[in-house]
Amino acid sequence: MAVSVELVRALRDQTGAGIMECKEALEKSGGDLEKAIGALREKGLAGVAKRVGRDTTEGVIETYLHTGGRVGAMVELGCETDFVARTEEFQKLAHDIAMQVAAMGPEYVDKDDIKEGDTRPPAQTCLMLQPYIKNSSSSVGEMIKELAAKVGENVRVVRFTRLAVGE
Repeated sequence: MAVSVELVRALRDQTGAGIMECKEALEKSGGDLEKAIGALREKGLAGVAKRVGRDTTEGVIETYLHTGGRVGAMVELGCETDFVARTEEFQKLAHDIAMQVAAMGPEYVDKDDIKEGDTRPPAQTCLMLQPYIKNSSSSVGEMIKELAAKVGENVRVVRFTRLAVGE
């Protein structure tokens, strides 16, 4: 099935995927935009798993200071290249994660970091498992995976810290 340039452009605008990937996904889905988006998302997430072991020596350190200056957070979000670290989408995610840390007060990046004897629910203490404050239907980890799929690089929270007056 031949797909229109407009449809390919619309899919590319929504997903950020390459032109040929968009065209191929639309052809396989019979021109159904939603099915093509799903196929591209699955393909991207499969690629994320392959990139997990790659070094993330670039990135940004982002801060968030809550109104009133009583709570603040600092997050290091890592990626593979400076090019990705400078994108607006990457920097926005880093800021949103810093806001998440300030608001939710996680103690660990992921469940692998939980100290022995800590019996609290992992979704409460692990940043990656917490519901994302800007979209509670996704976790922070899922939002990071989505960005990693979109940019084609390993993206990860390297570390974070939270400060609150009186704590």
